[in-house]
Amino acid sequence: MKNHTNLARPRERGVVLLFCLIILVVLLAGGVAVMRSMDTALFGAGNLAFKRDLVNQGEQAAQEALKLFKNSGALSAAGADSANVVGSNYSAVQLATNDKGIPTILLDDDTAFGSVGRVANDITRDGVKVRYVIDRLCNATGAASPQKCVFAPSITEVRGGSVQESKRPPPPAALVYRLSVRVDGPRKTQVFLQTSFTKPD
Repeated sequence: MKNHTNLARPRERGVVLLFCLIILVVLLAGGVAVMRSMDTALFGAGNLAFKRDLVNQGEQAAQEALKLFKNSGALSAAGADSANVVGSNYSAVQLATNDKGIPTILLDDDTAFGSVGRVANDITRDGVKVRYVIDRLCNATGAASPQKCVFAPSITEVRGGSVQESKRPPPPAALVYRLSVRVDGPRKTQVFLQTSFTKPD
């Protein structure tokens, strides 16, 4: 008598297919994450380019400010800086600032800015607007004095190493001014710049 055993094939349950589908989903999620990070990197690079361009545009304000103090500029004469000069965006008194050191007048609208400067002095080019204000670092108008103004240290006040004392009188200390700039660019971008300087010779 022959014994016939049933040699049935084992049933395929599709486990390999399930693992392949899971791996494909993971790869798809990874690909989407890589694409999003590339977009973020490109967006960040674009923002840095915008910022660099606005900083370069803001340098125009420094040129305009220095013109006011040189040769026949509005603030070049002796004593011309003792009072506000609205036509030159100049304040003889230090302006109020926010917690980041930006004069609040630069954050206000055009009407409020008229108390310190003129909107007509804004430098506009290619959709970029540069607004600036110069303030003397003093707490009152009038002639500058060490009691009410900030002066840059003279050469003899800065000592170091083996400097020998000289008997020559110290050079006069220079009064310090602050230039604050707001640059408005495309896509509502803004950059604020600030520097301090003394009256150029």
